[in-house]
Amino acid sequence: MVEIDKILLSIFQRSFRSITDEMSISLTKTTRSPILCEAKDFVTGLYDAKGRMLEQTENLPILSFSLGPVCKMLLETYGDNIHKGDVIIHNDVFSLGNQNNDVAIFKPIFYEDNLIGWSAAKGHQADIGGAVQGGYNPNATEVWQEALRIPAVKIFEKGKKREDVWNLIFANIRLQMVQEDIMAQIGSCTLGERRLEALVGKYGIETFEAHKAELFNSTEKMMRKEIESIPNGVYEGSSMVYYDGKHPGSKFRIHSKITVEDHDITFDFSGSSPQTDGFVNGTYTSTCSAITLTFLQMVNPNIPHNEGMIKPLKYIVPEGTILNASYPKATTFGNHLCPQVADSICKALVNAIPDRVTAGWNHLLCSLFTGIHPRTQRKYVDICFMGLKGGSGALKGDNGYDHIGMIDASGGVLDQDYEMFEQQTPHRIIRHEFMIDSAGAGQWRGGLGVETEILIGADDTKMVVFGDGNIDPPYGLEGGKSGALNTIELTYPDGRKLVPMTKDMIDDIPSGTIYYQAAGGGGGFGDPGKRPKEKVIEDVRNGVISKEIARRDYGG
Repeated sequence: MVEIDKILLSIFQRSFRSITDEMSISLTKTTRSPILCEAKDFVTGLYDAKGRMLEQTENLPILSFSLGPVCKMLLETYGDNIHKGDVIIHNDVFSLGNQNNDVAIFKPIFYEDNLIGWSAAKGHQADIGGAVQGGYNPNATEVWQEALRIPAVKIFEKGKKREDVWNLIFANIRLQMVQEDIMAQIGSCTLGERRLEALVGKYGIETFEAHKAELFNSTEKMMRKEIESIPNGVYEGSSMVYYDGKHPGSKFRIHSKITVEDHDITFDFSGSSPQTDGFVNGTYTSTCSAITLTFLQMVNPNIPHNEGMIKPLKYIVPEGTILNASYPKATTFGNHLCPQVADSICKALVNAIPDRVTAGWNHLLCSLFTGIHPRTQRKYVDICFMGLKGGSGALKGDNGYDHIGMIDASGGVLDQDYEMFEQQTPHRIIRHEFMIDSAGAGQWRGGLGVETEILIGADDTKMVVFGDGNIDPPYGLEGGKSGALNTIELTYPDGRKLVPMTKDMIDDIPSGTIYYQAAGGGGGFGDPGKRPKEKVIEDVRNGVISKEIARRDYGG
């Protein structure tokens, strides 16, 4: 029996994190799509031989908790047919994937012929087939109109590339760069494989297994202690989703029932609306990821992210609801239901732990541009990340974060570099700045949103709009006020204006069109009248709020 060394336990935990961080750096430096190399819309992770999480680097948290379940599914699918040198690709939302565009690579890790773990990387690909370039199709009603489904399949077997499988997959994907980015993900996983092999080789397999088990146990105890700090009870909260892409005026309810019993917590979303006929549906995995990342913002941030952390959390998300659509429903929007899931959880727990929940965050409203670059004659896909990043909600004791983005990113999605945006697309940035008066007033104010203007630089530009936040603004808590709403507007060269719907496709946008986007700020927390006057004056001086709003909301 191996004796547990507490110092060595810490070394293992930090080594796992160091490996996933190095995998993340590798992926950042070797991918081509700005969605990956600039916005860092990906996650890297290590898992043990049973698919249990060792550690993750969560550049985009909504992706992070979708790898472990798939890893366990791979073990059931392949059984003994897993070998050194295998590489498995997967995106299928009906076998525990979270979104079609989020493509995962898994690589088994062996030591002395024994399977000891897995390295994995999942990233949002610039195209994944389907009816619309870029993967977001607001008109979709079934999965085949959205993407190429990739159930788990080996693209390398025992170190040899399966050219037939590779060609079959990428014959259905429009952009060459996707192949190159998948190779970068494979490289990242290979790096993780080498590092874990070396770590186990240094300390031995028995020491690794014993300390891994103790790490899981100690992390589980930490999480259970956090749950015990929440008063026992049943807490409920709701939020709304507006418009499914098919039925204007449609509304859907997201309802959480949270049961805290000593050191266990259950998140039950059975009371949510049935699935939609449009593409505004979630998957089981995307919803569980949304629940997990929201709750993690309410507990000790030093809890290691491994299997022990999620063991005390129980999820009930019935199939056939908007948060867990049945086959073959369209589900591309699923990741972007995270804000509504988070809102319902925060509203439920505000009476139990008011000092640990935030007011409402800005909801995602996003535009995806596609077309042919007139200078290079190449196809391009760009998600306008800089324009979508609104503010977060305030919490007791702190203002919200400015320009952080949606809660499912939790600050993980980075802004695009302006010069790279103008090189990779034919468009030009006119203005990108904080939006005055966008933050909800409160004793602690919400985070600021942003305004963005872009000059469309090519004829026949296509734009897909997807998101929410144009009806209900980010809510305030404990007397705090709401943040600003989201807006997108096109002004054509002839002066005609168009406000697209929140799930929409606009074709043939001409060069010279002005694209305008406002991403709202977060909600405030606490009575605005209790905000210190010197902070209100400072916000006015810094252009955060206008004098008129200061007088109206703060009485200054």
